[in-house]
Amino acid sequence: MRVENNMLILTINDCPGMRVVRVLGPVYGTGVWSRNIVGNLLGGIRAVFGGKQSGYLKMIAHTRDDALEQLAEHAQSLGANAMLGMRFDSGEFDAGQGQAMNEVTAYGTEVVVGSV
Repeated sequence: MRVENNMLILTINDCPGMRVVRVLGPVYGTGVWSRNIVGNLLGGIRAVFGGKQSGYLKMIAHTRDDALEQLAEHAQSLGANAMLGMRFDSGEFDAGQGQAMNEVTAYGTEVVVGSV
């Protein structure tokens, strides 16, 4: 369970102790980030020698958190107070000149929950 911007976000399909009052439908949030040229160069050098890529891990975490924030804002704008069945999808694409962009989409079903 995670609370983002006062939005209850669950990866399960129900909300224990609460009842779904209304299903509003699917909702999503997307984050897209890249590293700067220095970060990409350092990451490329580290990749040659192997090991943990902490700069890329930070970028992915930031992108994921941004997607969750966008998801919560989208759901709240439509009147939801909870998100059920939340999932992530991610990818990477080339923005040109060797600049890789990381994309994460968070999605789920927006609902209104109330007390049992």
